[in-house]
Amino acid sequence: MHRPRKLPDLVEQIYDAGLDPSLWNDVVVGIRDFVGGQACGLFSKDSISKFGVTHYYCGADPHYIQLYSETHSKFDPLTILPPHGQIVSIPDLVNFDEYRRGRFYQEWMQPQGSRDAANVVLDKSNASCPVMMTVLSGRRMVDARMKHRMSLIVPHASRALLINRAISSKLTLATALADVLDSLSSGIFLLDSCCHVVHANASGHAMIEADDVVRLIAGQLVASGTEANQILRDAFAARSDAASLAAGGQAIPLLSPKGERYVAHILPLSSVLRNGSEHSSDAVGALLLRQVTLGGQSYGELIGRTFDLTPTELRVFQSIVEVGGVPETSIALGIAETTVKTHLHRVFAKTGTSRQADLVKLAAGFSNPLVN
Repeated sequence: MHRPRKLPDLVEQIYDAGLDPSLWNDVVVGIRDFVGGQACGLFSKDSISKFGVTHYYCGADPHYIQLYSETHSKFDPLTILPPHGQIVSIPDLVNFDEYRRGRFYQEWMQPQGSRDAANVVLDKSNASCPVMMTVLSGRRMVDARMKHRMSLIVPHASRALLINRAISSKLTLATALADVLDSLSSGIFLLDSCCHVVHANASGHAMIEADDVVRLIAGQLVASGTEANQILRDAFAARSDAASLAAGGQAIPLLSPKGERYVAHILPLSSVLRNGSEHSSDAVGALLLRQVTLGGQSYGELIGRTFDLTPTELRVFQSIVEVGGVPETSIALGIAETTVKTHLHRVFAKTGTSRQADLVKLAAGFSNPLVN
């Protein structure tokens, strides 16, 4: 017989298992020894199919654990579950003499050298498949002492399972969100007030590794353009002012040393998402960075319809955004610079802009961050 653990030590171990589910393997050993049983297990059982699965156990032959799941879970006395937290033995559930003549006792309990079991529902969050704990008593019957010692454990085990479920739910959500962010081709950077990178998606890491439009210096995200970099610094430094952090809702144009055009958007993170913490390492905002490409015909058509641009004006608009200034557009489109300027002034008038940088910002509003 193992030496029973002291209740405070066992309770501490139970809550440790609430944070690290792998520790339940040791916890069931401690529960068995504390209660004074032969075996102990945590299992769940479908209330309709009666199919049972044992999650953690000790003191039982793995053959019988498998046998329970495959066959005998349908024959155990737990056909109608007791209320949550109420400890019941087999005589509390069924006529004991009939039970001893039944298949569950004859084929599952008796071969293991056990007569009775104390059972309790620990978690009914999934009403159709609750989590239960059972302690096999061995050759003696479950008595008041065993039930009492088990009752001292039940509240703590129930809370630990709630902690398990809450953490699992959070991790599942965090994993799903990370997968969504990593599926975007746009770079997503969560930055603190000093522009240190708290988190980046896969595209963001690829941009950093490319060392082109942005780079990482001493943990800080640095933009290639001096003016754009200062805008980022000023925006994220205004951590207490969400409106300032949003930078007025404007897009920030960036030009890489290779001549590729990018646009950045800054989104403030609410205090809820930041857990209300004021540590400097917390993310205060998200930077969404993507390359400006309006090659998709649908985007060009949308811009043209919105601002009533002629086909030539639209081509000039796109060339200014994608290629560069007037001389570059003249060469790309094969028209005179004076013609480019004429159409450009018309584009400015129709779109309500006055600078080429404003056209880049405008174009960014019509590009799909999920695609570009």
